[in-house]
Amino acid sequence: MRHTTLKQLRSLAAVIRTGTVTAAANELNVTPPAITAQVKALEDLVGLPLIERVSDRFKPTAAGEEIATTLMRIESLLSECGHALAELKDAGAGKVTMGAVSTAKYFAPRAIAAFRKERPRVDIRLFVGNREDMVEALRTYEIDIAIMGRAPRELDVESWAIGEHPLVMIAPADHPLAGVRQIPPGDLLGETFLVRESGSGTRLSFEGFMLDVCQGSPPNVIEVSSNETIKQAVMAGLGIAFISAHTIATEVEIGRMAILDVVGLPIRRHWFMVRRTDKRLLPAAAALRDFWIKRGASFLPTVPGLERAEGGEPAA
Repeated sequence: MRHTTLKQLRSLAAVIRTGTVTAAANELNVTPPAITAQVKALEDLVGLPLIERVSDRFKPTAAGEEIATTLMRIESLLSECGHALAELKDAGAGKVTMGAVSTAKYFAPRAIAAFRKERPRVDIRLFVGNREDMVEALRTYEIDIAIMGRAPRELDVESWAIGEHPLVMIAPADHPLAGVRQIPPGDLLGETFLVRESGSGTRLSFEGFMLDVCQGSPPNVIEVSSNETIKQAVMAGLGIAFISAHTIATEVEIGRMAILDVVGLPIRRHWFMVRRTDKRLLPAAAALRDFWIKRGASFLPTVPGLERAEGGEPAA
């Protein structure tokens, strides 16, 4: 592997990513024979086949997958080096790519704006997606740090709790159970539940809560891909929803919806700042991480009737 070149590695990765030599050539702005030659030269060096044709597309062999994964780390290190050199040239500046699960978009922008008032020359790119998106972005080194409800167990990460994250059941303000105290969970079985898509952390928590309640009989659910749509649907009377309290603070405060007092709720999770342990944080990214750990809890919405705990302690 000492004699491999970035051109060979990137050619292989492009074929794996696009599935064809022609598409890989278009992506890298070279000719198809050039791609074929680079991949063939790499296979000769390795002594193993790196791709194989499956139907009309190329798929990586085990050896090809190993090399493609290694290239992701190399590209990440090169990017880090470039940013580090830029920061050395321009002290106080830098670039940070931060990820946030979609529920965190209700408070993350305010925290980022406050940070940029202190360090206005730091360029921050915010990537928003569901939990699966965040785990994949961490896995592929696409983001430096992430705000999420639970640190992924499948990756080697370091995490810090930055504040409490309560999950509640909400209903229209005129729902028959609004204002009722200590509602048994079983009383909800006749309801229609508006739930996030599979892969969402909120959906996983909902399914865990309802597992004992339903006792093998699945609840009536309507899957909705965004918190905003869920809120509008609840206010319209389409159903009730299990959702992060931080997404509905305003609607509860002005009386558009109610938090149901269900036994066992709220489920009190935490928000975490997460980074891969093998992902080097450059000064700008480290400063943003420290800002979140020290001050992140102060940007969490205040929800009527719910207490908010301060965060900042390292998590296992």
